[in-house]
Amino acid sequence: MIEGKTVKPMVWIATSVAFGVACASPGALAAEPRTEHTFRLAEGEERPAATLDAASFLVGSWVGTAFGEKAEESWSAPTGDSMVGTFKLFSGDEPAMYEIMLLTVEDGTLSLKVRHFNADFTAWEDKGDYVNFQLVKHDDGELHFGGLSFYRRGDDRLDGYIVMRQGDEVVEQHLAYERIP
Repeated sequence: MIEGKTVKPMVWIATSVAFGVACASPGALAAEPRTEHTFRLAEGEERPAATLDAASFLVGSWVGTAFGEKAEESWSAPTGDSMVGTFKLFSGDEPAMYEIMLLTVEDGTLSLKVRHFNADFTAWEDKGDYVNFQLVKHDDGELHFGGLSFYRRGDDRLDGYIVMRQGDEVVEQHLAYERIP
């Protein structure tokens, strides 16, 4: 799963695999299931209109599990048409990898840009590169990006699901969080 301190778990490597997100028209149910909890756009559809209000349930600090390990995630309140998030994955008691996330409004919809770092803060992506998850569907308390979904479960629980490739197989991984004060 996680090997040593130079970490490129299959989970995050898989996010770079082209999840080729097409698009979904505003108000239309154009997204189709990718896995049990994630979605992708139906062919030929446009991305749905959205503002950062759709992501307001993410704001705060969260702790839980991801990929069988302890994880922490935090999201800032929306300012300047963006939200900034951080993610830390542990291996035992030691940090294994980090992410910096930028949620922005682009062309009237949301994009989630992610940069990955090893425990020593060396970047996985080349300078200027990042993984870009594009919104394909949203409902009250739900955000669905191509290959990544967030579900609000009450005020103090958040579930995330990410699609990744393991060889020829596509699998869904669960991230379970509880809000911390």
